[in-house]
Amino acid sequence: MKRRDFIKVTGLGAVGAATLAAPAIAQSMPEIKWRMTASWPKSLDTLYGGAELMAKAVGEATDGKFQIQTFAAGEIVPGLQVVDAVQNGTVEMGHTASYYYFGKDPTFTFGASVPFGPNMRLNQGWYVIGGGKEVLNDFYKSYNIISLLAGNTGAQMGGWFRKEINTVDDLKGLKFRIGGFAGKVLQKLGAVPQQLAGGDIYPALEKGTIDGAEWVGPYDDEKLGFYKVAPHYYYPGWWEGGPMLLAFVNLDKWNALPKYYQSTLEQAGHLANNWMMARYDQANPMALKKLLAGGTKLHAFSPEIMQASFKAAMELHAEVSATNANFKKAYESLMAFANTGYQWFQVCEMGFDLFMTRHALS
Repeated sequence: MKRRDFIKVTGLGAVGAATLAAPAIAQSMPEIKWRMTASWPKSLDTLYGGAELMAKAVGEATDGKFQIQTFAAGEIVPGLQVVDAVQNGTVEMGHTASYYYFGKDPTFTFGASVPFGPNMRLNQGWYVIGGGKEVLNDFYKSYNIISLLAGNTGAQMGGWFRKEINTVDDLKGLKFRIGGFAGKVLQKLGAVPQQLAGGDIYPALEKGTIDGAEWVGPYDDEKLGFYKVAPHYYYPGWWEGGPMLLAFVNLDKWNALPKYYQSTLEQAGHLANNWMMARYDQANPMALKKLLAGGTKLHAFSPEIMQASFKAAMELHAEVSATNANFKKAYESLMAFANTGYQWFQVCEMGFDLFMTRHALS
C-alpha cells in the first residue's frame, strides 16, 4: 500500500501526516526549554492536568527538542500573577483563566467567560472560527502576550454557601469568592466579591473570612473540600456558562519560535482543551452523586436572583462598553456569534437534549 493511500485509509490526513513526519522534522529543529506556570494547585488533575498534557504533547511531537516544564501555583509566582510573569518574561508561558486579570482591563474577561455569556461550544466556536482569537490577540499584544486555546470546564456551578440564598436581599453584605469580572455584577446586588486563588479558598471559607465561594464544579469542588464547611450547593454559575482556559505565551518568545514549534504548541493546546472538556463531562456526574450522598444540599438559584443578576450584568456590560472600546469590540463580536448559535440550538440541539435528558432521568 502506498503511503498516501495508507493516510487516506486510516483517516490521518494532514494532521496524521504531520505527526508521522514530526521526528524527522524535529532533527533539524533547535533545542528549546521553556517554563509554564499555572494558576492551579497540582491536586486539581483537571486544570493542572491540562497544562501538563499540553507540555507533554509538545515534547513528544518534537522528539524532545522542545521541552516545557510545568509549575503549579505558588512554585514560581502566585496563582493570580501568571499573566504578569509571562508579560515580563519571568516565564515563557502560563496556563490560567484570563478573567483573573480584569483589573488590568475588563476586556480580559472574554478570554474566559463573560457573565451570561455563551456555553462551552459557542464560546469555543467564537474563539476558534468566529473571530474571537483575532479580537483577543489583538488586545493581548499590548500586554506582550499571545493566547492559545488550552481548556474549557463547561458550565460551572454557582458555589457553596453557609446558609441558603433565596432572595436578592440574602446577597447583601455576603462576602463571596468569585473569579473575575462577575464580581462586579454581584457588587451591584450588594454582595462583597473576593478574588482568591484555588488553594486559598478553603482556609478562608473555614475561618469565616468569606461566606461562600464558587470554583468550578463537583469534581474539583470535592477535591478542595468546600462541602465540609458550606453545605448549600447552588447552580447554575451564570457567570461561567462555558469558560475557556488559555495558555498565554510571551509575545517575543512566540515570535522567536520556529513555525513548526508554533504549530505544535497550538495543536497541543487544542488537545488539552478537548481532553479537559471530556474529563469534566466524565467526572462531574459521579462527583455530584457522591456529594449528595454525603449530605450536600443542592439548590437552584431562585428566578428572582437569576433575573436580578441578568439585569445587573446587562447594565454593567453596557456601562463598560460605553467607555472601553476593546471591551465593546469583543462583547459585540462574541454575542453576535452566540445569539446566532442559540437560534440554531433552539431549532435542533436543545430539543434533542431535552428529550434525551427526560429519558435519562426517567
